[in-house]
Amino acid sequence: MRIFMLATAGAAFVLAGAANAQAPSAQSPSTERAPAPPPASSPQAPGGTPAIKSVNVIELDELTEATKTQVNEIVAKRTPDESQRLQNAIENAPAVKMAVEAKGFSARDVLIAQVNDQGELIVVTRRAG
Repeated sequence: MRIFMLATAGAAFVLAGAANAQAPSAQSPSTERAPAPPPASSPQAPGGTPAIKSVNVIELDELTEATKTQVNEIVAKRTPDESQRLQNAIENAPAVKMAVEAKGFSARDVLIAQVNDQGELIVVTRRAG
């Protein structure tokens, strides 16, 4: 699984396309499948990231143990500044913020996000507190 932390350089580029994203997806992605190669005409956001077409918010507890471990390792290495940039990026992307809030979470509950080759932004959350 490729995981892109939104708190790294380029976060604004990943979320820039989110303004055009659809409402939250009703289906949960399989965390074990490998992303399919993008179609030849797949639109790309700046930086080569696929344009965001949909947003899917998933709670950490819904992931497999291996994926939870991977997410927790990434979060443990994040600096407070990176965490703040992630929260700001979520707050400044209306479609992503709306999808997160629709699931009862806030930007501070977002751990990471992954953009797959089909343009689905998968946002992994855990209740802060």
